Amino acid sequence: MDMRISDFGLSKLIGANPNNPEKKNIVGVLPYIAPEVLSGDEEYTKAADVYSFGIIVYELITGFAPYYDVPHDRDLARQICNGLRPKIPFHTPKLITRMIMRCWDARVTHRPTFKELEREFCEYHIDYNDYLEYGKNRDSEFIIQIKKAEEFSANQESTNTTATTTPLNYETHPQAIYTSRLLNYSKLPKPKNEENFEKELEELTKFTSALSVGDSGIVDLDI
Repeated sequence: MDMRISDFGLSKLIGANPNNPEKKNIVGVLPYIAPEVLSGDEEYTKAADVYSFGIIVYELITGFAPYYDVPHDRDLARQICNGLRPKIPFHTPKLITRMIMRCWDARVTHRPTFKELEREFCEYHIDYNDYLEYGKNRDSEFIIQIKKAEEFSANQESTNTTATTTPLNYETHPQAIYTSRLLNYSKLPKPKNEENFEKELEELTKFTSALSVGDSGIVDLDI
């Protein structure tokens, strides 16, 4: 599996702010920038790219740009630092939800590395490919979750009306900006997760770990 990611280098800290030499300027697209970079607490790191990658995966699975319906201003930056994240649809396979949430963790050291993400994607790719080509893994929880998500999406498409917001008809807020620019936000709060984020992630981790054991044949779970 050949895994590639675009360069998020434009989101890095650059130069010095002439009005505040202690604070560096930030250039990038607000919804994709990691909270620790926005707040200036951290220099630009690979972990910040992992956060951005999580936003990209969210966009791919939903079809919606992140925060398309709100202004991309200092208030949004503040909310992101306080733990705001895009809402992951409930029908998203739990293994994918967990992957995205790990990428979004405000605790930088808790985020996965790209090597870990590549390994995880490879496992899913092999399972799904074996299912499509050979009918294997039909009863694996990952395949079951994928099939349920596909069924839900098909049902949604059949019941959508012109008033329903979909990836094909949604409109972005006039102040939602998806081009790189200078983001000169001062005195943003120290990044943290939302109140229930870590508990939800922990529960997802326990759930997916149990599935891994069950799919191996060691434990038979009725979930």
